[in-house]
Amino acid sequence: LQERVLRLLKEGTIRMDLAEPTVGQLHGLTVLQAGHRPFGTPARVSARVTAGQGYVVNVEREVQLSGPFHNKGVLILTGYLKGRYGVEHPLSVNASVVFEQSYSPVDGDSATVAELCAILSAIGEIPLRQDIGVTGSADQMGRVQAVGGVDEKIEGFWAASQLVEPGREVGIILPASNVRHLMLSREVCQAIEDGKLTIWPVETVDAALEILTGLDAEEIDRVVEDRLRTLRENVHPVPGAGESTVIVPGDAGLPAGPPEPG
Repeated sequence: LQERVLRLLKEGTIRMDLAEPTVGQLHGLTVLQAGHRPFGTPARVSARVTAGQGYVVNVEREVQLSGPFHNKGVLILTGYLKGRYGVEHPLSVNASVVFEQSYSPVDGDSATVAELCAILSAIGEIPLRQDIGVTGSADQMGRVQAVGGVDEKIEGFWAASQLVEPGREVGIILPASNVRHLMLSREVCQAIEDGKLTIWPVETVDAALEILTGLDAEEIDRVVEDRLRTLRENVHPVPGAGESTVIVPGDAGLPAGPPEPG
């Protein structure tokens, strides 16, 4: 199974673009199980946004491919977004997030940081580096938490990147609390020593975004808040209706979600 996945990546059947920074997309890291031998592989995580009321659509959940821990992760990132950007004003955006080219069940919360970065990138229209794989859980305060399978994820991303673009310098963002667990292969350790693979341990979502965008956290916040303000101005109450009813210009068909409290 691992050889087949790597072959599909090399052929381009499974897309893995490492070159150009892209808005609303990055490479998350997953672990697949083949018998008793787990192995890591990259998974493209993408997000799209429209004006709305702070509702995040988990595409995997909508098609019944998302397990309870993944669902929990999406709810946690929704809480983070509302707590950070929706306190003084309603969070004026709807978002959809998905694992691209994934056709099997997904579970675990280790993609929370990647999904959150993709959504914030889509809101602020800020490009993300594609040559960096991201893994990490997050809490509602934006702190990055430890995950499982870090060795397999790092080794899988390195192997895939070198098949797609041999000699390409790449990197990994992972929770700082996972560093003590690393037991990497000699090949990967050599790549790190040679400067071909960089490991960035992070403690916050802000730190991950700074690495992925090249911007500081305050500038990212400003750009995201400016875009949310623009989206909020495009959400108009329907005359004679309650405040929770909205018209969303250019709505992509995402559900409006529950009305904001109050």
